This record gives sequence, structure tokens and C-alpha cells, in this order.
Amino acid sequence: MVKALILIADGTEEMEFTITYDTLVRAGVQCTSAFVPDSATPPPVPSSAALLDTTPESKTTPTLVECSRGVKILPDTTLDPLKAGPDIYDLLVIPGGLKGAQTIAGSSPVQHLIRAYHEYPERRLIGMICAGSLAALQASLKRQPLTSHPSVKAQLEDKFEYKEDSVVVSDRLVTSRGPGTAFPFALTLVELLFGAEKRDEVRGPMVFPVGTPW
Repeated sequence: MVKALILIADGTEEMEFTITYDTLVRAGVQCTSAFVPDSATPPPVPSSAALLDTTPESKTTPTLVECSRGVKILPDTTLDPLKAGPDIYDLLVIPGGLKGAQTIAGSSPVQHLIRAYHEYPERRLIGMICAGSLAALQASLKRQPLTSHPSVKAQLEDKFEYKEDSVVVSDRLVTSRGPGTAFPFALTLVELLFGAEKRDEVRGPMVFPVGTPW
């Protein structure tokens, strides 16, 4: 089964996260959301019950994330770089929302993961949308075609071949512009993973308005 790891942090743009997650699930992708903590924020103190629970199945409940517009999402897990690599997942997704994107892009473990996915012997995909494209810069990816939200264009245009298309595909890196391009972004990921027929199969029941170009 194809697997995707979708990162999330406080301040993540909820549309970009949920639309991508939902669309991938519709295509049959096994999605896992992973919370990326702000390095400046101390980790939560575990409860006394958690400290007493020593069973092998016990795990720390991830933090409830407050997204950019106040929607709260409970991730599946907190990011563990040792369990997040391209040997486990086929796709790594980084949504935008400036605050969340800055946290994710500034995470050293995330930067290492991005390079690992980009260089993995078998083809793996990396999806970045909106300000999430800052992660390509922080991970020092090679110069290649890329897009982002206009608000962070100035930080990226000198290091990459900046485009203003809704979705830009550059080998393993797929980038997009913002909440309004979340559907074409997600559907492009589906097409790259499974082909155009699966993309159309997923798109149809969504009932987009007649004439929608994607």
C-alpha cells in the first residue's frame, strides 16, 4: 500500500492540510499526520498515568494542533525521524500557513528527511504547498522549478527557477501556491502516484463546477 506522511505544526493552513489528506485517502493512500513541535517550545510534561504505563503498546498522545484559522486537529503522532523515512513512506507532504511552515522548515530533522526523500535510490515524492515551499530552501535542495505563496516568493526566487503556475512538478518535488490550489495540488500527487485514470476516478465524485480546469 502507498503511504504518505503529512506534517503539521501550530499555524499550519488547515485547508492545505485537510484537502491533501482527504484527497490522498480517497485514492487509497494510507496517510499518517505527524506533529512537528516548535523547537523553542519545551515538550509537554507527561501525566502521572503515562509515567506509570510501561506496557509496550503505550505511546505519548500527540499535541492538539491549532491551525492558522483556529481549527484544532489531533495528529496521529509526533514526528519521529527514525520512523518517517523514505524506506517507510512514498510521499512526504509539507503544508503551508506561514507560522506552521516556518516551524516545519526550520526543523533540522525535517530538513534531513527532505534530503533523504530527494536522494533515495527509489523514487519518492515530496509535496510542498504555499509557504511550505520554504522547506526546500532550508533543506538546501538543488536549484529546480518551484512555486509558493506570493508572500514568500522573494525568499525563493533567487535560489530556484521560480514559477507562478498553480502546481509545479520537478522530478520528485511537487509545489503549489496556496489554499485555492490545494485541490489541483492533491490531485497531481494522486496522478503521480497512481496515474491519470486514478486521478479522474478520485476527481469525479468531488463534483467540481463545470469548466473547472483541473
